Amino acid sequence: MGNQKQPIKIISNNRKARFLYEILETYEAGIVLNGTEVKSIRAGKVNLSDGYALIKNGEVWLLNVNISPYQASSQYFNHDPRRSRKLLLHRKEINQLIGKIEQKGLTLIPLKIYLKGSLVKVSLGLGRGKKLHDKRETIKRRQDEREMSRAMKQH
Repeated sequence: MGNQKQPIKIISNNRKARFLYEILETYEAGIVLNGTEVKSIRAGKVNLSDGYALIKNGEVWLLNVNISPYQASSQYFNHDPRRSRKLLLHRKEINQLIGKIEQKGLTLIPLKIYLKGSLVKVSLGLGRGKKLHDKRETIKRRQDEREMSRAMKQH
């Protein structure tokens, strides 16, 4: 009974991340949030496009992610939209990440924020920045796939 799959509802997806980075691994992390932030996330007021994660003093922090202030609350109780937020990962995962980021020069990018049951989770991608020719390759592959699906529809 305790092992039922919780429904996942994606709140915000960072589509730009998969274009700019080659994602090698993904991690699921919890986020330490204020009450007004949770309400804003449930309302879908999140922008991940400029966000990234850093490891400082053995803790993982989500930076530059914009969670808009909650409209139904007074400004006094509201949160700073771009504040740094602590991410919750297992110690073993954090240690693996430290090794990979330091040795291989990889980056941690938030891919999506979603609700898992009643909890807010963030999917982090461990990625390497794509070079210009990689991006061109991605665009060309997308165009080819589009053309093939169009040709299939016509027949």
